[in-house]
Amino acid sequence: MHQLLLLRHAKAVAEGPGLPDPARPLTARGRRDALAMGRALHALGLQPDLVLASSARRIQETLECLEPWPEAPLIETIDRLYVASAPEILRLVNEVAETVRSVMVIGHNPGLRACAVLLAAPGSGPERARRVLAEGLPTGTLVEFGCGGAWAHLAAGQARLARVLLPRDLGDEGT
Repeated sequence: MHQLLLLRHAKAVAEGPGLPDPARPLTARGRRDALAMGRALHALGLQPDLVLASSARRIQETLECLEPWPEAPLIETIDRLYVASAPEILRLVNEVAETVRSVMVIGHNPGLRACAVLLAAPGSGPERARRVLAEGLPTGTLVEFGCGGAWAHLAAGQARLARVLLPRDLGDEGT
């Protein structure tokens, strides 16, 4: 069984004059939430072999907050993840080598949430997890899937939703 982890970047400062969207850094809250998520990932034993990450600053800062990993994953920065749609994200996952057991994609809405909704097998996962996906994917939220079969054959409705972890689930450590 493969594991797919979809993580939306943590909260970033608002776009403004002189600060283009790709250059937006994390807020103090975003940094706290990402650090708490990193601790939660380690405590839960969620260790990706491969991380696919957008090149946007807020993604890279979120990724830095997840480190250090017990075992350093291979990290691929992919520019096109910045504006990737659900089918584009799925294609990236379909290209992953079969030797990779666990993949984490750190990306942006609306594509990341749409990908989670696309992949989730009907009725799979806890009720709360399905509700979070239906309502949106807040910043700093992790979605975990179990995927049977080859990465190359993963398609819509074929991933088992295992859990959704929001920053507010992490108690005082996350917001």
